Amino acid sequence: MHKYILRRVLLLIPVMLGVSFVVFTIMFFTPGDPAKIMLGERAPAEEVALLRTQMGLDDPFHIQFFNFVKNAVQGDLGRSLVTKRPVAAEIWSRFPATLQLSAAAVLIAILMGIPIGIISATKQYSAFDMISMVIALLGVSMPNFWQGMMMILLFSITFRVLPSSGYGTLGHLIMPAATIGTSAAAVITRMTRSSMLEVVRQDYIRTARAKGLSERVVINRHALKNALIPIVTVIGLQFGSLLGGAVLTESIFSWPGVGRFMVDAIRTKDYPSVQGGVLMLALTFSIVNLAVDILYAYIDPRIKAQYK
Repeated sequence: MHKYILRRVLLLIPVMLGVSFVVFTIMFFTPGDPAKIMLGERAPAEEVALLRTQMGLDDPFHIQFFNFVKNAVQGDLGRSLVTKRPVAAEIWSRFPATLQLSAAAVLIAILMGIPIGIISATKQYSAFDMISMVIALLGVSMPNFWQGMMMILLFSITFRVLPSSGYGTLGHLIMPAATIGTSAAAVITRMTRSSMLEVVRQDYIRTARAKGLSERVVINRHALKNALIPIVTVIGLQFGSLLGGAVLTESIFSWPGVGRFMVDAIRTKDYPSVQGGVLMLALTFSIVNLAVDILYAYIDPRIKAQYK
């Protein structure tokens, strides 16, 4: 397992280099001059040229990319063109809010998705199964921004029971977490049902029932445990995506997270912030995937045995 974990960690290096190259290339060829943005449109050409030289913007592409990677490895993602603060500090100051929102959304998704998926699989083609799959299909298809606006219209404007935006209390958390949590729950529901249907048809499940075990024990102890690998994969992907920033949801509810920070950076053409935000998103997603891969070995002993 130690060799497996080390190998997976080392694989993060080329992934991050590739992401860095793509992001830097896109921002390099994007129209706009960071020096002019910092000084203003009416700044003298001499001052703009001097600042470009100081920032290294006159260097060739490969030199600028090398300096960017070298500084990023040291934790320096540059300075925001808008706030003049280090980009890394800007991201980390917003990361707790994104982590709180992501954890709440994933908790909602798990509490809703797994039980509904299990019941749908054990009662295949029943009315409950049909209704839950239709609702899950709607949840997957429904855009988060539309769902968020409908929740604001219903709970903030019509009934006035929840705040429409802001951060700091449980009331502020409920609607944005429910918006992205229900969408993730739909994906988890469908995956749980599919995985459970595949497992409950296996011979060892029939054997467990023939031994006289109760249906609850058969489902929870034997079927669910062997169906967890794809379910955990989906949960990990959802959590990784949310940690990278629920961009639209955070913007709609004015949630001060990484996603909203990146939207604001794109609007103001704050290139260092965009680069740093995307790099942070990729790193977070890769770390969550690594944690999911390690978790596989503890769910399924056969996977752990391969690395002994």
